[in-house]
Amino acid sequence: MKRTLLYIVLLSLFAIPRARAQVTVDASIDSLQLLIGEQAKIKLQVSMNANQRLQLPMLRDTLVAGVEVLDIAKPDTQLLNDNKRWLISQEYTVTSFDSALYYLPPFEVLVDNQAYRSKALALKVYSIPVDTLHPDQFFGPKDIREVPIIWADVAPLVYAGIIMLILGALTVFLVIRFRDNKPIIKIIKIEPKLPPHQVAMKKIEEIKAEKQIQREDPKLYYTELTEAIRTYIKDRFGFNAMEMTSSEIISRLLEEKDPQSISDLKLLFETADLVKFAKHAPMMNENDMNLVNAIDFINQTKVEEDPNAKKEPTEIRVEEKRSKQGRIALMCSIAAAGIGAVVCLYIVIRHIIDLFF
Repeated sequence: MKRTLLYIVLLSLFAIPRARAQVTVDASIDSLQLLIGEQAKIKLQVSMNANQRLQLPMLRDTLVAGVEVLDIAKPDTQLLNDNKRWLISQEYTVTSFDSALYYLPPFEVLVDNQAYRSKALALKVYSIPVDTLHPDQFFGPKDIREVPIIWADVAPLVYAGIIMLILGALTVFLVIRFRDNKPIIKIIKIEPKLPPHQVAMKKIEEIKAEKQIQREDPKLYYTELTEAIRTYIKDRFGFNAMEMTSSEIISRLLEEKDPQSISDLKLLFETADLVKFAKHAPMMNENDMNLVNAIDFINQTKVEEDPNAKKEPTEIRVEEKRSKQGRIALMCSIAAAGIGAVVCLYIVIRHIIDLFF
């Protein structure tokens, strides 16, 4: 019985330190010596079981008289031994503006409402040495210096102002157009139509300029010449000479003109038919004569323009009502230009404030 009581007493004595050894509190400082105004960091670490509750010290502006607390970092938790143990760390940033040797008392934490303390720390704060025997080494405050404004400072302001004015003017113009709801006006250019004899003479001048065709390819020469005459006859006399044979064209012209004026044209068509279908090789003077015959026929049968006649317009104004898609596009353009102008105005105001205020 006595032995049993002895075992119980010994187990109790060993169990109490072991239970207390489950919590450890440690504090360290990264620098033991500081100059006035410098900062030091104090690190507090608490090691405990995962199922225990921890309450860290509630510090205010000062740690002790003369040592100020500038910042308290958020606690950092590390999991150890398969999440059975926690290592909780917290950093305090401190400083001092009075030179002295400071005693930093132990940090006290509560674990399951039981107090645990860290070791005490010390901090030595030195003042900056000043040579009072040589006051000429001290310099007073300097005057405020005016910083010159360079182009790089005002360039964004100028560019933003120009763009703002352009976009603002464009916005006003588009708003006026949208409110007026004016139709869209298109101007169509019209090429003036030349009279038939001028068209024919222009084509004959082109054929006349191509001397090589007359010499090397008579068939092509007469084909182009007769097509120019056929086109003139179609436009001048109003029947489709392009689809008629040479004899049909001559017969139709004889109904409207005297045979004497048609005889030279008849010779031209006969020569052309011989060249195209009978491989006739005409002489150069014959080609020139037929070209002259074509010009004479045009001059004899052309109708001169009446100088008092009303000329056809060279432009046509077409008005179209603005469609729904056009109105939507105009509204989107107004919104985009307006937003751009507002953004540029904001940039201008910000640069003015930054430069002069």
